[in-house]
Amino acid sequence: MTWLDRITLFTPLDFAAVGLLLLGWLVIGWRIEHPAAKHPSTSQIMAGFRREWMQQMITRQPRIFDAQIVASLRQGTAFFASTSMIAIGGTLALIGNAERLTGIANDLILTETPAFVWEIKMLMVVLFLTNAFLKFVWANRLFGYAAVVMAAVPNDTDDPVCTPRAAQAAEINITAARSFNRGLRSVYFALACIAWLAGPLTLIAATLFTLAVIWRREFASNSRTILLGTDT
Repeated sequence: MTWLDRITLFTPLDFAAVGLLLLGWLVIGWRIEHPAAKHPSTSQIMAGFRREWMQQMITRQPRIFDAQIVASLRQGTAFFASTSMIAIGGTLALIGNAERLTGIANDLILTETPAFVWEIKMLMVVLFLTNAFLKFVWANRLFGYAAVVMAAVPNDTDDPVCTPRAAQAAEINITAARSFNRGLRSVYFALACIAWLAGPLTLIAATLFTLAVIWRREFASNSRTILLGTDT
């Protein structure tokens, strides 16, 4: 069977569902990172608090509290990177055991479908998980950079380098958080991909549900309202 023959195993609805998944992933990510000025996302609001954190750090003595926060952030990225690796390994093991995967999947949808179809569906999950792993690893490294730059901020507030260097630490911290959030979104959409095993309509429903959850957390959550300090 040629690759062209294998592609015909997927219906137009399958391609539409995958297209919606990828488009939703890209659009929601762009919207979160480039929100309207009057309606910032939770991530953008937190970026402002990170800048304020670095300014407050300048006069905080000692800076043990700040070091503990960065260490905690690095532990979080390391945990999710490790979890992504385990998930990738488990998914690849399923792909390697195609016969069992095919049997379980066919029982799920009550139709006979070639193993190639299930392998491609699980490969989509692997791709999202791999992207998440790379984002988490890079976030971990950036938080390490931020810790070094924070340590380089002079204790003397009269030093002309003090404020600019604290601003540098803030921007690296924000970049690390952005990478971490991108990794989390990849995990969310990897979970949505699993719904494809039950068919394209299920994938579409899972994609819309994932988008709704992410949108609410970034633009309509109680935590966002608290961070804004408003009642609306």
